[in-house]
Amino acid sequence: MRMRAMVFERNVELRSLNTLALPAIAARLVTIVAARQLPELRRYAEFQARRRLVLGGGSNVVLTGDFDGLVLRVAMAGRHLAGEDADAWYVRSYAGENWHEFVSWTLQQGWPGLENLSLIPGTVGAAPVQNIGAYGLELGERLHSLEAYDLVGGELVGFDRASCRFGYRDSRFKQEGWHLQGRYVVVSVTFRLPKNWLPVIHYAELGAELEGLGIKSPNARQIADAVMAIRRRKLPDPALIPNAGSFFQNPVVDLSTANRLSALHSDLPRHAQGDGLVKLAAGWLIERAGWKGRDLGAAGMFEKQALVLVNRGVACGRDVLALAQAVQADVKKRFGVVLKPEPVFV
Repeated sequence: MRMRAMVFERNVELRSLNTLALPAIAARLVTIVAARQLPELRRYAEFQARRRLVLGGGSNVVLTGDFDGLVLRVAMAGRHLAGEDADAWYVRSYAGENWHEFVSWTLQQGWPGLENLSLIPGTVGAAPVQNIGAYGLELGERLHSLEAYDLVGGELVGFDRASCRFGYRDSRFKQEGWHLQGRYVVVSVTFRLPKNWLPVIHYAELGAELEGLGIKSPNARQIADAVMAIRRRKLPDPALIPNAGSFFQNPVVDLSTANRLSALHSDLPRHAQGDGLVKLAAGWLIERAGWKGRDLGAAGMFEKQALVLVNRGVACGRDVLALAQAVQADVKKRFGVVLKPEPVFV
């Protein structure tokens, strides 16, 4: 059956399509609801002549102004059990599925393994780009494979876990300019969820939450509930207070830098990473630099969690950029540590 011609919308307001609710106009926007549309894109002049921005849930992007190119809004839906063996279930989701709803669905089916990543905003397709992580678990630890359409080569490409080149809040797709060059559009992601499941509860805050509830041997559902309780206490709902979640990465420094800072600040949170590297808590650094609950214009750092940058209601991309740079400058001046933003600036 012949597919209907794709609709390229003009001059589309993107405020409702990013969780920071930043105003921006896209010159063109096309919504992708099926993988079979992707090969067709390359036939259109709108695709050939413009910069491209791949947009999922808009939870990891800062729109600094209008976008004069083509926005590819990924809305492919669907999820299913792709297979199983003696050791694991292999669960596949299309890229446009809501991440938290997908995690909840896997738990309802009795397939544990993603519970520590509950309530993270965004879509399934964007999750491996950022290698999302929380409370002791990173997505890359559960990913089996993914399929992505190569807009340059014009073919569907498969990636196993190793070829995704996962790092801390990083992957090959982020390294290769997933948003702005728009080379790869993630189509589907397959997760390996272990049948011999073991709880991941070594993260101190999660362990304390479970202990406070009197739970010594938690199941996956109880871990998910504990994670959601912590997140709801600390992090604002983007529907009520626009934000992009944790705005800065926890910096990783060498041992000498960590020791120098610990000598000056005995309560500095630090976590050994091996190879002589130490991860510090960005939220602690930002708070000690005086930015927790402090605004700069229409943007500010959240009063309950210094790591979260929020839109107070009328902020634009320039406001967010100015605040981020001010926070970075003060942390660098006080501690000699460089903070890197998690979101992509467009």
